[in-house]
Amino acid sequence: MKRIGGLWESLVSFDNLYLAWRKARRGKADRPAVARFALDLEHNLLQLQRQLIDRTYQPGGYRLFTIYERKPRHIAAAPFHDRVVHHALMNRVEPALDRRLYAHCYACRVGKGVHAAVDRYQGWAQRYPYVLKLDVSRYFPSIDHNILKAKLRHQIKDQAVLWLFDRIIDSAPPGNAPLVSFPGDDLVDLMQRRRSLPIGNLTSQFLGNLYLTELDFYLKQQCGVRAYLRYVDDLILLDDSKTRLWQIKSAIDEFLQQERLILHPHKVQVLPAAEGVDLLGYRVFRHHRRLRRENGYRFRRRLRAQAKAYARGDLGLADVRASVAAWIGHVRHADSEGLCRSVLGVVSFRRGAAPTSARARGSRRRLEQQTGEPPVGQPQQEHHR
Repeated sequence: MKRIGGLWESLVSFDNLYLAWRKARRGKADRPAVARFALDLEHNLLQLQRQLIDRTYQPGGYRLFTIYERKPRHIAAAPFHDRVVHHALMNRVEPALDRRLYAHCYACRVGKGVHAAVDRYQGWAQRYPYVLKLDVSRYFPSIDHNILKAKLRHQIKDQAVLWLFDRIIDSAPPGNAPLVSFPGDDLVDLMQRRRSLPIGNLTSQFLGNLYLTELDFYLKQQCGVRAYLRYVDDLILLDDSKTRLWQIKSAIDEFLQQERLILHPHKVQVLPAAEGVDLLGYRVFRHHRRLRRENGYRFRRRLRAQAKAYARGDLGLADVRASVAAWIGHVRHADSEGLCRSVLGVVSFRRGAAPTSARARGSRRRLEQQTGEPPVGQPQQEHHR
């Protein structure tokens, strides 16, 4: 396969950096670091351009924090000027390399995503009786820098682009995955190996897809797997035979050794498709799906927190509507009308008052507002000219 080149000149162009700034600030324009960058926008973009052209660009330090959704996730947030560089890099590299990824790799790709992955799985589940679910243990913290850089060099011949990828990869904070010894390792080699990509980087999403691309094509071309999809490090395979699925699992174990990865020992399952499978936030059956109940519980807690912020005047209705609309957009892909009503019907929004249960006032369906604006989640009426 021919390696990709000729990307650097367009990558460092002012037009591309300006587009990258617009993407990086989307939804974050009111944050102090974003506002400061915008105050002297032309100077800041020209400075980044010079640093990239001269190869003096050096990523800044990450802000580390933990979020709790089902399980703790350690997030590393890059400084805003670095996020501009990440977008500039992806603007040029991702379209060129995306066409080389496996067709049924669904995470963070245009035209793919969670709902497309669930749709594809459900179609296969109507044909195949058994499902193998796998999860790579500590995936992002375990990604090996040397292996990742070799994969990039196999795809890209532009040395300046590779230099920028190296800078971003080398700047990653250390991960918290335990050290794992693979065949041929010695203690010195094991201690010196750099690992981990920061969860939260735009580049990490793309590199996480790229890192397992060889496994994707190995399963399709060498193992002859007929129904296989991947969402980051979640692997889903379907077949007519449970025995064959376990054989494929053994082949995956062996292949992942060369990538210095291991499967999560407690997340390997072979299940009957007819009984339903937990997949990307849904419980998916052959002909219907339901939202996982814990998703509803999480959003109801978030909604109550937003109601308190709204009562204090710290949050506007536009922000609440956006949050509710996003959740409804996820729910509408499942047969979960009852769950949706129970979540949205128990919280009211009132200025200057503590949130109370809508159910206690005899209303289960609407979110009250003192302002007279339409209920959250309903569009405002258009004014005809």
